[in-house]
Amino acid sequence: MTMPLTHSYRGLPSGIWILGFVSLLMDISSEMIHSLLPLFMVTTLGAGTIAVGLVEGLAESLALVVKIFSGTLSDYLGKRKGLALCGYAIGALTKPLFAWAPDLGTLLTARLLDRLGKGIRGAPRDALVADIAPPQLRGAAFGLRQSLDTIGAFLGPLFATGLMLLWADNFRAVFWVAVIPGVMAVALLFLGIQEPSSSPSSRRANPINRGNLSRLSPTFWWVVGIGAVFTLARFSEAFLVLRAQQGGIPLAYIPLVMVAMNLVYASSAYPFGTLSDRINHKTMLTLGLLVLIAADVVLATTDYWVVVLGGVALWGIHMGMTQGLLAAMVADQAPPDLRGTAYGCFNLASGLAMLIASVVAGLLWDRFGAAFTFYAGALFAFLAVIGIMISPDTSRGVHRRLSNST
Repeated sequence: MTMPLTHSYRGLPSGIWILGFVSLLMDISSEMIHSLLPLFMVTTLGAGTIAVGLVEGLAESLALVVKIFSGTLSDYLGKRKGLALCGYAIGALTKPLFAWAPDLGTLLTARLLDRLGKGIRGAPRDALVADIAPPQLRGAAFGLRQSLDTIGAFLGPLFATGLMLLWADNFRAVFWVAVIPGVMAVALLFLGIQEPSSSPSSRRANPINRGNLSRLSPTFWWVVGIGAVFTLARFSEAFLVLRAQQGGIPLAYIPLVMVAMNLVYASSAYPFGTLSDRINHKTMLTLGLLVLIAADVVLATTDYWVVVLGGVALWGIHMGMTQGLLAAMVADQAPPDLRGTAYGCFNLASGLAMLIASVVAGLLWDRFGAAFTFYAGALFAFLAVIGIMISPDTSRGVHRRLSNST
C-alpha cells in the first residue's frame, strides 16, 4: 500500500527536518540582506539596473558552478556533512561585509563570497537529503526541506521590513542583525546531523572521468538541460523587488514582496513535492511553466502594487511546483555514489543559465523597460513548454519509488 499524502511526512527521518531548519535559519540571514540589496545598490551605492543584473547573475551563477566541485568532492570522500558545514560557515562569516561595504566593488566581493559558501554547501546537502530519505518518499523529503528553506526566505524579508521601519531605513543596521541566524544555522548543522555511513571502498576514484560520467544516463542529462531552460526562463528575483519599487511602495515595505512570494513558495513546495511522487513528471513541469508564463504576463501589465503581488504569488507557486521536483529527478537518475557529482553537473548548467538570464534581463530592463523584460521571460517559458512536450518521459523514478513502498 502506498503511504497517504497527508501522512507521508511522518515517515521522514529526523535528519531531513534538521537539514530543513538549517536551511530555514540561513535563509532568514540571507534574505534579510538579499531582499534589500537591489534597493541598497540603487539608492545608497548609486548602481543601475544593468549593474544589479550583473551582480546577481555573477553571484548566483558562481554558487551554482561551485556546486559541481563540492558535489564531486563529496562523492570522492564519501562524506557530505563536512563540506556542507564549511559552506554554511562561509555564508555566515560573509554577512558583516554587506553591512560594511562602502562601494559596489566591496559589495560584489561580499555577494560572491556569500554565494561561494552556498555553492560549497548546496550539492553535498542535496546529496545528503537523498542519502537519508527513503526512496519512496524522496519527493516529499525534498519538498519538506524546500518548504522549511522557503519559510526562512519569507521570514527574512519580514524581519527586514520591521527593522527598516524601526530604524528609519537603516540598511546597514539590518545587515548586522542578519549575522545572528547565520551563526545559529552553522551550530545546528554541526550538532544535529549524523551522516549515514557509506559503503567501504577499496580505493577512491575520481568521479569526473569517462567511466563514471558514462554511468549517468541520457535521461539524467535531459534533466540537466531542462533545469537550465527553467533557469533561463526565470531570471533573478531581484527584478521582482525592482518592479515593486516602480509602483511607489515605500522602501521599508518593499521586502514584503519577497515575503509574499516565499510564503506561497513555502506553503506549496511540500504538497507539490509529495504529489510529484505520484504523478507524471512532464505534466508537473509543464504546469509549472504555464504558471510562470502567467506570472510574467501579470507582472508585465502594470506596476500597481496589487497586481504586482498577484504576479509574485504566481511566481511562488511556480517555484513550489518545480524546484523540489527537479531535485528529486536528479536523485532518481543518478547512482548513489555519484549523487554529489550529479547535483554538481545539474547546477553547473543552471549557473551558466542564471548568469545569462540575469544579465540579459538587466539589459532589456534598461533599454526597453520592465514590461518588455517580463514578456521576454514569458516567451522563453512558452518555448520551454514546447521542449518538454516533445522530450522523453522521466516518470519511471515515480513508479520505482512507489513500487518500493508497496
